[in-house]
Amino acid sequence: MTINEKMSEKFDGLAALIGHTPMLEISLLYKGEPRVVYAKAEYYNYSGSIKDRVACHILRQAYETSAITEGMPIAEATSGNTGIAFAAIGAYLGNPVTIFMPDWMSKERINLIESFGATIRLVSKAEGGFTGSIALADRMGENEGAFLPHQFSNPENCAAHYATTGKEILAQLAAFGKRPQGFVAGVGTGGTLMGVKDVLQETYPNCLAFPLDPASSPTMATCGKVVSPHRIFGIGDEFVPAIVKLDQLDNILLIDDCDAINMSRKLARVLGLGVGISSGANFLGVLKAQDLLGNKDAVVATVFADDNKKYLSTDLMYEQTVSADHLACDVELISMRAIR
Repeated sequence: MTINEKMSEKFDGLAALIGHTPMLEISLLYKGEPRVVYAKAEYYNYSGSIKDRVACHILRQAYETSAITEGMPIAEATSGNTGIAFAAIGAYLGNPVTIFMPDWMSKERINLIESFGATIRLVSKAEGGFTGSIALADRMGENEGAFLPHQFSNPENCAAHYATTGKEILAQLAAFGKRPQGFVAGVGTGGTLMGVKDVLQETYPNCLAFPLDPASSPTMATCGKVVSPHRIFGIGDEFVPAIVKLDQLDNILLIDDCDAINMSRKLARVLGLGVGISSGANFLGVLKAQDLLGNKDAVVATVFADDNKKYLSTDLMYEQTVSADHLACDVELISMRAIR
């Protein structure tokens, strides 16, 4: 059974609002030496984050296979951006959305989800946090027949980035006259990293893929055995997602919370790029990847997953203590240019 004409038109309308985000070429000095960072500005998407790509792709595929119909509820576990994306797109499509989210996420994320008319169920650490959120969403699927996107295990998550994000990165780097040697992404679900690296490696087999974790909660590096509090929202979600294949990835990069926050603040104050905390972490991850490649001129791309508006009640508003091993203090931002 194919998608009906009404819903097809709705998805076609969304297509103009999701993807085709700008690629930023950011010039800087790091420890006095010239460097360049390439980053996709994903906050230009429909609800303000890279997760719009995933939510729209999964729901279109589900409508095309009749796994979901208009009016059917959606239930998802999320640390924020995916919940916002499903809440917004669900409102437009006519599907009521219930989001299960750990209760330590920023107030702005909660308010945004509710502003789209979605129901939100906050889950405490005692109830299981992220894993408890997944279990509660699954229970709603079983008991109430809700559609379950299952972002942490659904291969369509990777497929969304294979079909869009990765191909855009290839084309935009080519427009800059560059070939990718690496790609860096913080791992929440892992869909961005897995989907993009497949596209880049099809054309450039030697292009490396670097997963990024909070230094205080190295989930990937310890295969989920070490989980601690951290402030890089959206990554390091207490377990290694099923769609992440660590044996296909390269060095795991660890970034300190304070360093990520200070880098995000510097991007805002010097270049006017109001980005979220994970974007600051990804920026610093590129510098680490270039060092690992042994080439300060290596072309390494990343994503700025969302903007700073979801973090105005968090420590992003305050300069953080600098330690000897921090990178942001040695970054001098020079200029940027962007292409679509």
